[in-house]
Amino acid sequence: MTRGRMQLALLVTGALLLALFPLVAEKFYLQLVTKIMILAIFTLSLDLLVGFTGLVSLGHAAYAGLAAYSLALVAARVDVPDLWTTLAVALAASGVAALLIGALVVRTSGVYFIMVTLAFAQMVYYFFHDTRVAGGSDGIYVNVRPDARLPLIDLANDGHFYYMVLLFLAGSYLLLRVVLRSPFGRALQGIKVNEQRMRALGFDVFRYKLAAFVLAGMMAGLAGYLTAAKEGYVNPEILAWHQSGTVLMMLILGGAGTLVGAIIGAFSYVLLQEWFSALTKHWQLLMGCFIIAAVLLMPEGIAALPRTWHPWRSSRQRVES
Repeated sequence: MTRGRMQLALLVTGALLLALFPLVAEKFYLQLVTKIMILAIFTLSLDLLVGFTGLVSLGHAAYAGLAAYSLALVAARVDVPDLWTTLAVALAASGVAALLIGALVVRTSGVYFIMVTLAFAQMVYYFFHDTRVAGGSDGIYVNVRPDARLPLIDLANDGHFYYMVLLFLAGSYLLLRVVLRSPFGRALQGIKVNEQRMRALGFDVFRYKLAAFVLAGMMAGLAGYLTAAKEGYVNPEILAWHQSGTVLMMLILGGAGTLVGAIIGAFSYVLLQEWFSALTKHWQLLMGCFIIAAVLLMPEGIAALPRTWHPWRSSRQRVES
């Protein structure tokens, strides 16, 4: 089986399992998988920057947080927030912020890019943490989930909300798949490999990187919006730099530069976290050891295991024969 067919089979199987999961799952596990799928959207957004454009950001959580706060602030002024209106406002907020910040940070590269994105994210964090705009360090509640204004759909129902998140995850994956197969996506991958050569060929590298930065910021905003709608509560911790670091670890664990790897990384990390925390209260130590081992033994991530395992198995069989 070719790599493409293997990935397609994996995706179809995973999608079917996720679609059928609410039929057999208890409420706790339904909410847990909903949380993981939201994190998978977040990880996909970061993968566009890190895996396909070569821009490592430690400030990506800022755009998720801005979208989450946008929903909370709008919801506080209406009885029942409309899904499509609040989603548009949230995506616009994260997109505009990504455009303004990206216009400055994309001019840098390497460690300077990492530090400047972190600096801007911390500015946003302390704005919400130290002012009373949205409850300060206490945060703000989203008392009612948005209403989709569609018949037979009630997002207050965890099952209905689960399927909406699943649709958004599938849509995010398909969007990035189309984008990355387009000339724009090919140019981004060329910029990652050799930015100077792409510039010499006449590509406006700055605009390409800025466009990727804005698209990734809006996708992170979608994840932040869904998080606020699911949890019913937003506080400044959603903006903190360690949130960006956690999603980056998910991406590294699954495999940067592969859309499937971003999804696998989100599921693997959260499920491992649940397992380790059930074993001991010092689960961070176990998680840290696992991440180190994974980076050493699987440098290309879990998603690359079928590709890396097959040559090793073939060579072993030849030696044994």
